[in-house]
Amino acid sequence: MPKDHDLIKQFNDGDRKAFDELVTKHINMTYNYYYSITRDELEADDLTQRVFIKLYKSLKNFRFDAAFTTYLYRIKVNTLNSYFFKNKWRSFLHLDQVPELHVSDDNYEKKALSIELWNAIKTLPKKQRNVMSLRVSEGLSFREVGDVLNISEDAAKNNYSHGVKTLRKIMDTNR
Repeated sequence: MPKDHDLIKQFNDGDRKAFDELVTKHINMTYNYYYSITRDELEADDLTQRVFIKLYKSLKNFRFDAAFTTYLYRIKVNTLNSYFFKNKWRSFLHLDQVPELHVSDDNYEKKALSIELWNAIKTLPKKQRNVMSLRVSEGLSFREVGDVLNISEDAAKNNYSHGVKTLRKIMDTNR
């Protein structure tokens, strides 16, 4: 399979199939990222679609000085932030309508904890929420998180640390 940069060059030269290959290569990772946060198949599908529409429109501006995955993560994070902003009130009004998780483990407490954790992460300040989502959902290193969010590795670590402290307070309060 061709490398991402090669596919982008081909796409920018008019080869629409190259974009299809990029989508095929990255769609599952993108969908899983959103599903792990929203726990809703339709929402994850919609957010994934939005990402690839934005990507299609913006690839002509891609600068080849960074990894494509960093560029894609930025689009994913920005799309997630827009989603949280647009759905802020909806999430406050529907806290009792938590979707069922699709986890093979039938341990109810584990499912409830996961839902509770993501609901708490959604309430964090934007920078902390972005760092937490990239670390928890994507498993990125602090350096990679910093690259995606245009912050230093130390800033990523600090935001993560503050986020963890805030989450502990929130989770302890909810118990």
